[in-house]
Amino acid sequence: MTEAVIIGVGLHPFGRFAGKSAMDMGADAVRLALADANTTWPEVQGGYIGSHEVANPDAIVGRLGLTGAPLRGVFNGCATAGTAVAMAARAIETGEHDLTIAIGMDKHPRGAFAADPAVAGIPSWYGQTGLFLTTHFFGMKINRYMHDHGISHETLARVAAKNFANASKNEKAWRRTALSPEEILASPVLNYPLRQYMYCGPDEGAAAVVMCRADQAHKYTSTPIRVRASSLRSRRLGAFEVQSPSFPVGEGAPSPTVDASQAAYEAAGIGPEDVDVAQLQDTDAGSEIIHMAENGLCKDGEQERLIAEGATKIGGRLPVNTDGGLLGNGEPIGASGLRQIHEIVHQLRGTAGSRQIPGTPRVGYTHLYGAPGVSAVTILST
Repeated sequence: MTEAVIIGVGLHPFGRFAGKSAMDMGADAVRLALADANTTWPEVQGGYIGSHEVANPDAIVGRLGLTGAPLRGVFNGCATAGTAVAMAARAIETGEHDLTIAIGMDKHPRGAFAADPAVAGIPSWYGQTGLFLTTHFFGMKINRYMHDHGISHETLARVAAKNFANASKNEKAWRRTALSPEEILASPVLNYPLRQYMYCGPDEGAAAVVMCRADQAHKYTSTPIRVRASSLRSRRLGAFEVQSPSFPVGEGAPSPTVDASQAAYEAAGIGPEDVDVAQLQDTDAGSEIIHMAENGLCKDGEQERLIAEGATKIGGRLPVNTDGGLLGNGEPIGASGLRQIHEIVHQLRGTAGSRQIPGTPRVGYTHLYGAPGVSAVTILST
């Protein structure tokens, strides 16, 4: 099978951009990715594009050029970008195309996501009790996890403070003001135990990733990044996940993150001990803590010590969310996972600037998680 490699990445800043459409942001991100790959739009043979708000994201060809190349829309909730990357890579691996692109873009209104629970196949009572509000769900989930595994409120605050500190070094991040753990703990409680500055927010942005056949990468770049694995899993019966309105009596099933992570490690032929830098879904500070264990990067409960020691900071043993994560960047759903890829590519190239981790990182890891209980993992390497 032909190997797919990343040859270019592009990122439109995340935040709020009055008067600028998601489509225009997406076109800007594509142009940046193409320039980074030393190629042009007419060379793109096919692509996959994801968005929550844009009904026909493939219409972006009107901004880029009507070349006739197939551009397919994809959507998997918060794992949308993982799907776009996987399909773009698969088109190369199977020989369908030699050069592909994955694009994500969104422009969300202010406030938490809202909808009729029926759109997710959930009865109305789930919304009437407040559980369809994701902030409520994540508060409950981390509260139980803290009880079961000895995680403190201070650890929640340290995660958020770390991500805001990283975002302060990222010129394309939304929330670039560093906050201390004390300031975060002093902010209002929204859904116990999570406070105002422990949640990410929906916002606007776009990103793109260009890939080609590994044996053709030399035509475009001297630093191709290998796509070692890309896996997606949905929830199993008995898993307690977003928009899964029940909790099993007795032993439950593992999160889809556990399944996606294990599949990705197996496909890549590596283990968690080989990961040099990771981007984990931090919808809230508690989610990053839980996902450290679910992705095999530590055992349940070890996060308390690791985070206190600074292991997940840029200079630590396992840097996590070096660009600020969702807390610092917000979450335009279609683009969020491609932002993760953008950061990992720069870390592996050694071009992350003030956010660059020490040494010579060789393996990067990205993880997405969201409704209705779906997770995507992508492993990259030099």
